[in-house]
Amino acid sequence: MIVLVCCLTVDNQKYPAVLATVKNRGYNSRAMSISNYANPFVLGLTAYEPGKPVEETARELGLDPADIVKLASNENSLGPSEKAVEAIRRASAGVHVYPDGAAFELRSALAKRHGVDMRETIVGTGSSEIIELVAHAFLNPRAEVIAAKHAFSMYPIVTQLFGARYTEVPNKADWSHDLQAMLAAISPRTRVIFITNPTNPIGTAVTQREVDDFMERVPDHVLVCFDEAYREFAGEQIDTVKFVRQGRNAAVLRTFSKVYGLAGVRVGYGLAKEEICTALHKCREPFNLNSLAQTAALAALEDEEHVRRTVAMTREGMRTYEAAFREMGLEWIPSQANFVLVKVGAGRKVFQAMLDRGVIVRAQDGYGLPEYIRITVGTAEQNARCVQVLREVLGK
Repeated sequence: MIVLVCCLTVDNQKYPAVLATVKNRGYNSRAMSISNYANPFVLGLTAYEPGKPVEETARELGLDPADIVKLASNENSLGPSEKAVEAIRRASAGVHVYPDGAAFELRSALAKRHGVDMRETIVGTGSSEIIELVAHAFLNPRAEVIAAKHAFSMYPIVTQLFGARYTEVPNKADWSHDLQAMLAAISPRTRVIFITNPTNPIGTAVTQREVDDFMERVPDHVLVCFDEAYREFAGEQIDTVKFVRQGRNAAVLRTFSKVYGLAGVRVGYGLAKEEICTALHKCREPFNLNSLAQTAALAALEDEEHVRRTVAMTREGMRTYEAAFREMGLEWIPSQANFVLVKVGAGRKVFQAMLDRGVIVRAQDGYGLPEYIRITVGTAEQNARCVQVLREVLGK
């Protein structure tokens, strides 16, 4: 076939019948694109859009990076634990050696902290990798995922990657997850339900009573994933790990990127019964969590004072924002995370105007909330700068 195509390219008048056959079978000797052979689930994807980096903003706008305030990605503005930084420094001399593929020390520490067996733990490059491993293990074109309408954008992305059906359940009037409606949406195809608590991008949370009632009624063919990236900031610290200890079909996903301030080294983990973790381990890449990340996470896990300082800073900053919004006559959604959604009208326009002034926030049109922007709570200085620029942009 390859020889025929080459001949036809030289003199396609000589073999017209063969050329017609080749073209009818979908081959084009002149302009065939490799993307024609790509997985159709991939071609139809809308890629994840992260918060705009400081360096990119500086290049595009000709600004000094030191004068830019980034409050777009819910990072910890206090930075990482000093203990984690020192641990990375000590471990850096050993980066020529492969990391422990089983992450034994980190997983042992996580198991001890949460009262589970080490075989009921898994680590990854952020909790987003654990989400992807769940998709590898449980999703296919016959499966279904259920999540809230306004939820982490990686859920529909990984669902589409595996050709599964994605079902969105509208939020309740207070913007929180409607767990009763999620129960009603379950079908024989449903394999995974994502419950984000507190939820991203909105910041609302469900209660222990709501979760307990939900788990009493969810059928056995469904894996419930509690995505708890912002758990430490919430007012009510609900217990979902108990479902793991009970051997239920539940996975608890957490991260070191937020309250621990380790977004740059990408560490996340999951807790689930051994049967589930075994399936997830089969899907992960070897050495998926590098040695510096493992070392940093171990040190950060023990620095409880850094966590307390971060939470205190966040709650004080949230009060600052709420007072400013109230003074400007703006609506916002009360948040239990380290960010807040505020209604500004043309969200994308306000985002761009603030960006031009060196303050990076996050437009929410990609989440179906075009009138809102999302602002991360930063240090007192960063918050004051953000409020000042928001006033300028809105003429307040």
